[in-house]
Amino acid sequence: MIWVEAVSYEDLAVNTGRTIRYQGEEVALFKMKSGKLTAIQNRCPHKAGVLAEGIVCDEHVFCPMHDRRIHLSTGLVQAPDTGCVQTYSTKVHDGTVFIGFPVGKELAC
Repeated sequence: MIWVEAVSYEDLAVNTGRTIRYQGEEVALFKMKSGKLTAIQNRCPHKAGVLAEGIVCDEHVFCPMHDRRIHLSTGLVQAPDTGCVQTYSTKVHDGTVFIGFPVGKELAC
């Protein structure tokens, strides 16, 4: 896994997505009300809506295009809809958020 520096933890607004780009990948990074960080693929599997622009409620983000609800920890689209998005590991070191990108394998949800 390659850890990529993303943003200062303090610069992240609670329940508001931030788009992070790295080598062709686009990730939606969220700081939850609890302070926990989640990172998911930034495009909804339905119609490629930008998930960083979605509304966060509890552990879900709602796609701004068609209101698909995606679980932020698992990447699963909630029933009755189907699909999933890639999830990414996160960590904070010295106040900086890092996102983990897999190496040597295809991304899959």
